[in-house]
Amino acid sequence: MRCSRFVFLFVLLTFAKSATAQQATASAPQATALLQQALTALSGSHPLTDVTLTGTARRIAGSDDETGTVTVKALAAGAARMDLNLSSGPRSETMNISALPAGSWSGPDAVAHRIADHNLMLIDPAWFFPLFPISRGLATGYAATYIGQEARNGKSVQHIAITQTSGVQIPAGAPSLPHLSQMDFFLDATTLLPAAATFNIHPDNDAGRDFPIEVQFSDYRNVNGVQIPFHVQKSLNNSLILDLQFSSAAVNTGFSAAEFAVSAQ
Repeated sequence: MRCSRFVFLFVLLTFAKSATAQQATASAPQATALLQQALTALSGSHPLTDVTLTGTARRIAGSDDETGTVTVKALAAGAARMDLNLSSGPRSETMNISALPAGSWSGPDAVAHRIADHNLMLIDPAWFFPLFPISRGLATGYAATYIGQEARNGKSVQHIAITQTSGVQIPAGAPSLPHLSQMDFFLDATTLLPAAATFNIHPDNDAGRDFPIEVQFSDYRNVNGVQIPFHVQKSLNNSLILDLQFSSAAVNTGFSAAEFAVSAQ
């Protein structure tokens, strides 16, 4: 009898633990509703497969402060590429999570360097184009949490956090997948267009150390029925590191996925 009661209690506790885990990873209805409204505000009923943005760029790294041109491309399937042509020379970064996550970057010497696996866990690599990560946040395997309405950069915003909950094997010894993948979006309380996004990057040799990134979106323009932010600023530890002002945009051009091929040392 004691054995039977013990087995029953064990099964009951296991079920309760499983149910709690499922509740913890399920999207909050309010967060899902706001993400859906944001997606509608961004694209209406226009399906989007890819985007290309070109313009001018300012890059700040320590004492280096240089300007030039930029081209960024992204696929809805989960790939992004940025090519900078600056006074010090070309710089490029490619990230592709459409299959096995892979990424590389190169500087003026054109030598490709591998991006650490734990820096490829973000829900979507297109940090400069909020439509794709927001769309991904509504998919299976992702969870959205409603944080609340707050003030940010002088605006009233709705704060939502999106994490990936399954589908990727994290590197050994790294923090949890939800931690590595999390992106927070701050939606304008009136228009529900993304005003900002935040996430963390990490040193190549320390996935547990977080460096905060903030991306601000502004100057939204309608391009073939899609609202695209033409001004994107990226900050690290509250210091501006990249200022992108786009002058042209193209959507659904059908470019080849080969443009996101990754080869690095």
